[in-house]
Amino acid sequence: MTLGLAVVLVLAVAGAAAFLGYRRADALRGGTRLNSLPSYHGAYGFLWAAVPALLFLAIWAPIQRGLVEQAVLSSPEGQQLPAFDLARDSIMSEARGLATGQLDAAFNPKANALVPVFEQAFGFYGTMGGGFALLLALAGAAWAVTRIRVDFRARTGVERWIMGVLVAASLIAILTTAGIILSLLFETMRFFSMVSPTEFLFGTQWSPQMALRADQAGSSGAFGSVPLFWGTIFIGAIIAMIVAIPLGLMSAIFLTQYAPQKLRSVLKPALEILAGVPTVVYGYFAALTVAPLVRDLGLAIGIAGASSESALAAGLVMGIMIIPLVSSMSDDSIAAVPQAMRDGSLALGATRSETIKKVLLPAALPGVVGGVLLAVSRAIGETMIVVMAAGLAANMTANPFGSVTTVTTQIVQLLTGDQEFDSPKTLAAFALGLVLFVVTLILNLIALRVVRKYREAYE
Repeated sequence: MTLGLAVVLVLAVAGAAAFLGYRRADALRGGTRLNSLPSYHGAYGFLWAAVPALLFLAIWAPIQRGLVEQAVLSSPEGQQLPAFDLARDSIMSEARGLATGQLDAAFNPKANALVPVFEQAFGFYGTMGGGFALLLALAGAAWAVTRIRVDFRARTGVERWIMGVLVAASLIAILTTAGIILSLLFETMRFFSMVSPTEFLFGTQWSPQMALRADQAGSSGAFGSVPLFWGTIFIGAIIAMIVAIPLGLMSAIFLTQYAPQKLRSVLKPALEILAGVPTVVYGYFAALTVAPLVRDLGLAIGIAGASSESALAAGLVMGIMIIPLVSSMSDDSIAAVPQAMRDGSLALGATRSETIKKVLLPAALPGVVGGVLLAVSRAIGETMIVVMAAGLAANMTANPFGSVTTVTTQIVQLLTGDQEFDSPKTLAAFALGLVLFVVTLILNLIALRVVRKYREAYE
C-alpha cells in the first residue's frame, strides 16, 4: 500500500463518517430539537476520522523511508554495496527511483539488484503504516458516530478541532522562526570562535577568500563587515528611499486628493502592479538599461571612474520597486484621516494644498512612517538587483557611480557551490545573516509599533 492510496482510503472513511453522522443526526431531528445542526455532527465525524489518521501518515512517511533504507542495507544485496557513502547513496537513489517508478533505467547495474528488495520493503512498511492509519480512521469514525445524541454538543467539538488546527499552525510558524534563529546562532558562534567579533563588527576590510597555504597572500582572510553594511544602507536606505519616498508619497496624495474616482480606479491598480513584478526582472532592467545610462551620465559630467556596476543604478531600480509599498501605506493612512478634519480646514479658508500640508500629512504621519520603515526593511533584504547592477566589490565609498555590494549579495556568494562548513569563509554567511535578521526585525517592530499607534488614534 502506497502513501497516496492510504490517504485516499482515510478520506473515504472520513467522508463515510460525515455522511453517516449527518444522516443519523437528521433522523433524530425528526422527533425533537437537536443541540447542534446535522452538518456539525457530520463535520465532527469527518474530523475525528481524518485528522488523527492523516497526522499519523505525516509522521510515518519519514519513518518509513528510514526503515526501508535500513531493510535494504541489511539485506544480502545491500551488504554487497560499496562502503563509500557517496557511491552507495547514488546506487540506493537509483534503485529507489526504479522501485517507485520515477526512473526508467539505472546508470549503475548494481541498482537493478536492489529494486526487488526496495519493492518488498516499500510494500511491507507501506501496508503496515497504511493499515494502522486506516484503523485509526475507522476507530475515529466509530467514536464520532456513536456519540450522536439529541443533547450532544457537536458544534463545540468542531470548534475545538478548528481551534486546535489554528494553534498548531501558529506553533509551526513560531517553531520555524525559532529554528532559524537557533541555526543562525549556532553557526555564528562557531564563526566567532575563529574570528573576533570586534573585527567582524567594526573591521573595514572584507576579503573572506582563504588561501590554500599559510604562506600565500591573504591566507588569514579579512572579515570586516562594515563595507557590506555601508553598501546595504547606501543602496537600500539612502538612494532607494530618495526615489521611493517622494514618488510614493506624492502619488498617494494625488490619488487620494486630486484624482477623479474613475482615474483612481485605473491608476492605483496599475501602480500596484509594480509590486507583483519578480525582482529578477528588475535586475535585468537595472543591468541592461539603467546601469549603462548611469555610466554614460557619470562620464558626461566628468566622473572618470563611473562604472557599469554602480550603487546609483541599483538604488534607482530598487526605489522604483518599493514605490507601491510606500504609496499603498501612505494612501491608506491619508484616506483614514477623518473627513471632519478636512472639512474643518477648508471651512476655515485653507486651500487644498494647505490642508494637505498642515492637516492631512501630520495626521497621517505615523502611518506614512510605518510604511517607509517597512519599505526600508524590504530594500535591505533585496539581492537580485544588487547582484546584477551593483557588483560584488566591498568598497566603502560615498560615490554613487562606484561599485559597492550588500550583505545579502555576499551571503549568496559565500554559500554558492560546494562549501566546507568548518571554514570561516562559509560560516561568515551565517554571521551576516544573523546581523541582517536582527536589523530587519528591529525595523519591522518599529514599523508595527508606529502603525499600531496610528490605528489606535483613528479607529
